[in-house]
Amino acid sequence: MKLEFTVERGTKSGVLIASWDDPKGGGITTQANGIAELVKAIRKAVRCHFEGRPSPKRAELRFTETPELELA
Repeated sequence: MKLEFTVERGTKSGVLIASWDDPKGGGITTQANGIAELVKAIRKAVRCHFEGRPSPKRAELRFTETPELELA
């Protein structure tokens, strides 16, 4: 099983927000200031959500906007 997170930028806060709706009810929502921090937050949230049962090994991030990198 692979989780598909929707990632969007908060309109007021500017933070990245990742969310996944569990088909069985509930889900996961977490946020962070950057992509590296968001990956860590998602890993932690998945471990908590699936505690005591097998958890997915992969997650896909679907961005609502195309991310841009600042190079300078």
